[in-house]
Amino acid sequence: MSRRGDQVSRHRHRYGKRHGAGAPDGTGAAPAREGHAGWARLALLALLGSVLVPLVVAGLRSVFWILFGLAGLALTAAGVWWALAHTALVRVTGMVLSIAAPVTVLAVFAAYGMLWPAAVSLALWALAVLAARTALTPDDAGRAVAHAERPAVAPRHPWIVMNPRSGDGKVARFGLVEKARAAGARVTLLDPGQRQDVAELARRAVADGADLLAVAGGDGTQALVAEVAWRCDLPFAVVPAGTRNHFALDLGLDRDDPAAALDALADGVELRVDLGFAADRVFVNNASFGAYAAVVGDPAYRDDKTRTALRALPGLLSGDGAPRLRMRTPAVRLDGLQALLVSNNAYRRAVDLANPGRRERLDAGELGVLCVRIDNTARAAGALRGPSSAAVTRLTATEVVVETDPDPAPHPRTDSLPAAVDATAVPGSGTVPAGIDGEAVSLPTPVVCRIVPGALRVRVPRDRPGTPVSRPPADWPRVARIALAAGRGRPGRHARAG
Repeated sequence: MSRRGDQVSRHRHRYGKRHGAGAPDGTGAAPAREGHAGWARLALLALLGSVLVPLVVAGLRSVFWILFGLAGLALTAAGVWWALAHTALVRVTGMVLSIAAPVTVLAVFAAYGMLWPAAVSLALWALAVLAARTALTPDDAGRAVAHAERPAVAPRHPWIVMNPRSGDGKVARFGLVEKARAAGARVTLLDPGQRQDVAELARRAVADGADLLAVAGGDGTQALVAEVAWRCDLPFAVVPAGTRNHFALDLGLDRDDPAAALDALADGVELRVDLGFAADRVFVNNASFGAYAAVVGDPAYRDDKTRTALRALPGLLSGDGAPRLRMRTPAVRLDGLQALLVSNNAYRRAVDLANPGRRERLDAGELGVLCVRIDNTARAAGALRGPSSAAVTRLTATEVVVETDPDPAPHPRTDSLPAAVDATAVPGSGTVPAGIDGEAVSLPTPVVCRIVPGALRVRVPRDRPGTPVSRPPADWPRVARIALAAGRGRPGRHARAG
């Protein structure tokens, strides 16, 4: 353990040197250069246009049309809430409302000639946001993972476990068993007809001399083998043969060509990535608590996800037995949560439609925390306000303590806490259902979630698609400063040259 602790300390030191200083605002992002001024000006012009178009067409009546559109969105959100959180007639009413509200808004806009101005205004707004985020993106964004690569010597005795049922049979479709053996790996194929201890299989492989552990399967199987690799200080490799392959995607692997990941055995590089822990369970993606964890724990979920979720959600969201959670970090405390997601590094925001459900990096040394409390129609409609809504809270932390809330109807609160979270100060209340990388488990409370920076040595192919560049959110004051500063800088340079 001391050897691994030294490695983690060195990684933490390197991370601090590499990312500690950046923008003057402390975000760690490099400042945008003058070459981005064109994008900043385009963003401001598009933003101005999105406001002027409805004003020119409808004058002050455009305020009414904006409010009418927002009301339609609020009714749509309310309808979705009724459809998810209730049954019988209320559910049917919610389904009808969630469809009728947007259709009615579009029909009224079209009838009064406001459909095309609204469409143009929204298009200009989307262009403004895209241009603003591009202007704020540093030139070297997306190179952080490449900087963390280390040369790697090809393993002599690689071992890989494959789940033939994962991804609707990707192992057989892509011939992964034959290709792995041709690459010199020893393959263990899981038997679909019996339950096997994957972690024990990995430990036996290490005892037999394996110097690399790999998985061709789902994220849950990957977490089990990753923990063995971490404890034995061995490199770990991922073959994206699962259904979603979130961890593989965030490592920059190609999920459409799982066999390409086997190139890591011959021509690979090594990355250091973080590992998350929920109590003593390792997760490579996330640990979920509350409503989602309860749905995942239903035995029928694997066979029919949609129907199982629709059947269970009313009782989990608005029923008397709906789960309520407490969450504590070193700085924040929230009560009365219906759902809580703790992730190994933070996910991008849901509004990033180009790359939803993706993480910008896996070596930031922080847990991502997503807290949800939508227990009535007003909160469902208020969730449209985004980050300012009380329904959804996003934050990052190095440690999170989770416990069931004994108060059936508490009010959420945020308080300042001491610098360190004392897990023993949170009274235990038995166990809490959890989903560890999609696998249903039950954990004793309080559950302490933590992150170990740079714990896992991951072997990936040298040639791989990589992770998409993540653009920061639109910060309009910064965009304006970039656009104006570049314009003021040019005369100064000419004057100095003269």
